[in-house]
Amino acid sequence: MRARSALVYTVLRLLAFLVPLGILLLFPVFQELPWLAAIFAALIGLSLSTLFLRRPLDKVTGGLAERRAQRTATGRRTGAQTDADAEDAVVDATRTDVAEDPSAAGEASRG
Repeated sequence: MRARSALVYTVLRLLAFLVPLGILLLFPVFQELPWLAAIFAALIGLSLSTLFLRRPLDKVTGGLAERRAQRTATGRRTGAQTDADAEDAVVDATRTDVAEDPSAAGEASRG
């Protein structure tokens, strides 16, 4: 993923929210209820990004998929995968200890 494409997409999404919010806050009704203006701006921004930001989103997600494919091909593991393996090893070691000494399971659950 290119950082530039992610940055462009993020800025465009923020603009799709902030511009309608600024326009809505010019109306007297929304000056008294700014939370309502924020809700409408969010809905407008979601609609605009769905309609007009398809290409930048495809670039970002395509870059992420490409990165994941390269990581899988080279056998590199993410930090989350390594962390999950470490947690699984601890759980397996605990289960083995409990299986060998059933009285330890009762003591561990009590205290």
